[in-house]
Amino acid sequence: MNLNEPIVQSFKVAYNYKLHFTEQLFSVENNLFQSILSSYKPEGATKVFFVLDSGVAEHHSELTNQIETYCKHYATTIQFTSIAIVPGGEQSKNSAGFIDEVLQGIDKNKICRHSFVVAIGGGAVIDMVGYAAAIAHRGVKLIRIPTTVLSQNDSAVGVKNSVNIFGKKNFLGTFAPPYAIINDSNFLDTLEDRDWISGISEAIKVALIRDKKFFTFIENKATALFQKDKESMRYLIYRCAQLHMEHIAQGGDPFESGSSRPLDFGHWAAHKLEYMTNYQLRHGEAVAIGMALDLTYAHLINFIDEATLRTILEVLENVGFNLQIPIHSEKELTQLLGGIEEFREHLGGKLTITLISEIGSKCDVHTIDMDLMKQAITLLPTLTTEKV
Repeated sequence: MNLNEPIVQSFKVAYNYKLHFTEQLFSVENNLFQSILSSYKPEGATKVFFVLDSGVAEHHSELTNQIETYCKHYATTIQFTSIAIVPGGEQSKNSAGFIDEVLQGIDKNKICRHSFVVAIGGGAVIDMVGYAAAIAHRGVKLIRIPTTVLSQNDSAVGVKNSVNIFGKKNFLGTFAPPYAIINDSNFLDTLEDRDWISGISEAIKVALIRDKKFFTFIENKATALFQKDKESMRYLIYRCAQLHMEHIAQGGDPFESGSSRPLDFGHWAAHKLEYMTNYQLRHGEAVAIGMALDLTYAHLINFIDEATLRTILEVLENVGFNLQIPIHSEKELTQLLGGIEEFREHLGGKLTITLISEIGSKCDVHTIDMDLMKQAITLLPTLTTEKV
């Protein structure tokens, strides 16, 4: 035996999780939630710790009582522990205190790797709670119950969890698939207009890089979506989530070991703009601006023609996005462009920016002409309408 010879080992792990669709999840007549838990543990009750977005708690004041009543009704399946309420929005990802609060809840309630943390809220809360769950005991099981358009069609259906630190979005994070995701469409009924519209940008994003037919649907339904037509939104969420999950499963890089990130189309600028506006821009609003900027750049380098550019910008505006870039000085311009290198650092490897060559077809570039990108920043406002 050669004791200097390296020992090599490889293994594969299969991940399976489902995205469920329902209404009135915590009505005792709806047995979906308890059936998900019983599928994990057919005999006996499974311990569950809930973490609830404060905005959801405010708009659904009966929810905490409904959860406790539901768990009591299905006590043979669910062992209720407690409900922690944390601030909603990006602030939940900006402070280690909220991660500690979730970790303390996991510890206090003796949540083990055969118990569940249930995160109920928007994408930021889902991200933060998922990160805490992933690092507790090297990973406790997580059920996500997203409550916004963006979280139901994008952020909650993937395998990533993260928080912000050092002024950088998603600097800390994990790849940890949830046990299940449950979309309850009733949560959408109380969304503010900005939150309703914001999530549409992720659907436009995935349509632009993967599915021209889906983009045409959004184009045709733009006014209905802006006017909060629920059936149009239900289809948009379903198809968008389906495309995201297909990419994760079939794209060959579910844990993002390579440099290409098609689902981050428009995101280098979006992440920087969120930080520069102290997260006053919603993530989806920033993504819409980021896509509009990269599309304008794509036109300047002759990837797409002007007609295609104007068609996409019009759809973005028709569903309600303000595409004006919120920078007002040379210093802010330099800061925004610095987001390109931060994006490369975040992804690792060589710079890879996703653009489109036509609607429904993505392509990657590995260099950015900074002079042309500055020109795109100047040109974009002349192509769009400032909205009040």
